[in-house]
Amino acid sequence: MSDARQPHAVLDLPSRGTKGLKIEHLLGLAERRQPLRMLEIGTGSGGIAHYFASHPTLRCEVTAVDVVDQRLIRDGYDFRLVHDTALPFADASFDVVLSNHVIEHVGECPAQLAHLRELRRVLVPDGVGYLAVPNRWMLVEPHYRLAFLSWLPHSLRTPYLRLMRRGERYDCEPLTVSRLESLLAEAGFAWRHLEVEALRATLAIEGAHGPGARLAGWLPDRVLALARRAIPTLICRIERLPP
Repeated sequence: MSDARQPHAVLDLPSRGTKGLKIEHLLGLAERRQPLRMLEIGTGSGGIAHYFASHPTLRCEVTAVDVVDQRLIRDGYDFRLVHDTALPFADASFDVVLSNHVIEHVGECPAQLAHLRELRRVLVPDGVGYLAVPNRWMLVEPHYRLAFLSWLPHSLRTPYLRLMRRGERYDCEPLTVSRLESLLAEAGFAWRHLEVEALRATLAIEGAHGPGARLAGWLPDRVLALARRAIPTLICRIERLPP
């Protein structure tokens, strides 16, 4: 059986535009010095890269990388294939780095740390990054849509996947809050959790309705923050710590 990890790219272009808008607001990119040299790692459809490259007001010079080329939009930005976590760019090449649901696909802990260290290396000292990763304690695993899949010990995840006929091998490594924070600290990053802000932005941008959305909109931030360890996606704004 091959040990190759699958890309699991999201190829829904409308959702990529919405994601780009949310990232723009969460990082406060309109207030930063322009043009912005931006790197998106794991570009998938190319939708987020295209969103920023074609932005009507932000001036972004966008570069995107991925281990496979699945792009549906190819215009407006540079693209390079990569083979692992190593990035083919000089130190301090980018003002903004985006790693949106990538780190769970690069491998286990050493590869995840290597990914973060590469993000730090190519980021300018006063740059900013967006890091999103599925929470291990999410109820439904998003890649295979199975409840409690990532809760299981490693040795039981693939057998459960096969039993439910959803795949042959579980090839993702979602993180807990404590593991994510440990890796960020070891890689030399300062971080700020943005899960609550991301939820607020999603409600505002997408106009979500229903009882759950109304409840989330009503609850104060401090209460929502208490649920961070169970929120499906962990999101952090990351910045370099001095050497």
